[in-house]
Amino acid sequence: MDSISKPMFDPKEHQHLRYNPLRDSWVLVSAHRMKRPWKGQLEKPPEDNIPRHDPNNPLCPGSVRANGEVNPDYDGTFMFENDFPALQPDAPDPGSDHHPLFQSKAARGICKVMCFHPWSDITLPLMKPAEIRRVIDRWADLIVELGDAHAWVQIFENKGAAMGCSNPHPHCQVWASNFLPNEPALAERCQRDFMQKRGEPMLVQYARMEAQAQERVVVENEHWLVVVPYWATWPFQTLLLPRRHVLRLPDLTAQERDSLASIMKRLLTKYDNLFEVSFPYSMGWHGAPTGSYLKEDMSHWQLHAHYYPPLLRSATIRKFMVGYEMLANEQRDLTPEQAAEQLRNLREEHYKVEKTEGERGMEN
Repeated sequence: MDSISKPMFDPKEHQHLRYNPLRDSWVLVSAHRMKRPWKGQLEKPPEDNIPRHDPNNPLCPGSVRANGEVNPDYDGTFMFENDFPALQPDAPDPGSDHHPLFQSKAARGICKVMCFHPWSDITLPLMKPAEIRRVIDRWADLIVELGDAHAWVQIFENKGAAMGCSNPHPHCQVWASNFLPNEPALAERCQRDFMQKRGEPMLVQYARMEAQAQERVVVENEHWLVVVPYWATWPFQTLLLPRRHVLRLPDLTAQERDSLASIMKRLLTKYDNLFEVSFPYSMGWHGAPTGSYLKEDMSHWQLHAHYYPPLLRSATIRKFMVGYEMLANEQRDLTPEQAAEQLRNLREEHYKVEKTEGERGMEN
């Protein structure tokens, strides 16, 4: 190569754009920014000495919640209606506005909270596979129970204070609405367009291609695949996909649910092991819409779960979506391939379990 030739493109050194087909948007990848020194905000590591049972914690068995109700002494999952719901079933209609700049419409629904386990000092990666399977079964039941009357049932978990979670007790939220929210509506349009043009569901084809390439695969088993998506925005973002075509959680077979419990435990253990901390994230399930959509052809949809963790360099340094990301374009600081390799190479025995076993060995 002569002295005036252009350098060869290296995704780890040269910024570039990647297309996100689920959102019809682009992500700026600037992996060379990882070399810059960090003098910004440091996050406080998550509290590690959480009591197993706190009678003052409103999510614990036997505790009194804000509305005066007493929780049962549950020993598995526990569901109740959110005491401070963002959606209510009987909200009045705001009426129609005729000017295009001042539009509003009715928003009705129901919000629930689901506790995964009676103990406050445990998280999903530390739960037994059978316990995670019970969580999955309850999720599937909720889609059936709430899906008849609601267009969208959003199951999501905010884990850790860094993601706005105010209570360490293992739990998720379920918001069912009479409307299709922005992100699912965008995914609906993009998947439908892809199916019409390509004749195959987008994420079915995508999972097959990622499984063949292996470059961004984090963990996999007979029924499931976890990748850092080619278009990932958050540093260690992952996408959980079934290998066969599945529309919604209730459609999963017993074997697929067992495999899902296993792969969730493996993925979340790797997350915790990355910086040896209870890894914060927001996650949620996206499946075919419900309500009136149950009567329509939704074959362009593929069930999937998104995991969005904020940590970037360590347990105390996170990625901030501010400035350019808010005003111009989503941007990430390491390639998805680099992130996948880091996660893939991590052990699958949880660091807390290893430490406990090591301490026992020293005592003997």
